[in-house]
Amino acid sequence: MELDRLDARLLSVLQTNNRHNYEVLGELVGLSPTAVQRRVRRLREQGVIEADVSIVKPKMIGRPIAMLVLVSLERERADIVDRFKQSIRQTPEVMNGYYITGESDFVLIVTAQSMEDYEVFTRKFFYENPDIKGFKTMVIMDRVKVGFALPIDLSAF
Repeated sequence: MELDRLDARLLSVLQTNNRHNYEVLGELVGLSPTAVQRRVRRLREQGVIEADVSIVKPKMIGRPIAMLVLVSLERERADIVDRFKQSIRQTPEVMNGYYITGESDFVLIVTAQSMEDYEVFTRKFFYENPDIKGFKTMVIMDRVKVGFALPIDLSAF
């Protein structure tokens, strides 16, 4: 799918606040509400917009602790990698998971209610998995920036 300048402007606005109605969006990007609605629908159908989410403050729901976890697999075989990717997708404590290059194979962002809760998680998720060679945990001390907004260079469109 090819994006034009109006799509790019619309995506820039939606990334910072997707709760604007079509009238407000139209005013911000220079389109009618109907044209905005068509474009947003097309962007969703084509998979450009993957999801509409709310960013929840972890402390408010009793999950104040977050960790960055580097994971190394026993072997880097396709079936092992695919199996671990699937386990990441099925585990709600894993907020984000990335297959990476370098010394580790994956980096995860994991949330927990407490350090005791995280210890229980590690026993179940890491120690009971024979495909995992090791993992290294770094506790996140402060959420400095949280979001999913991508920089969009409007001059490129």
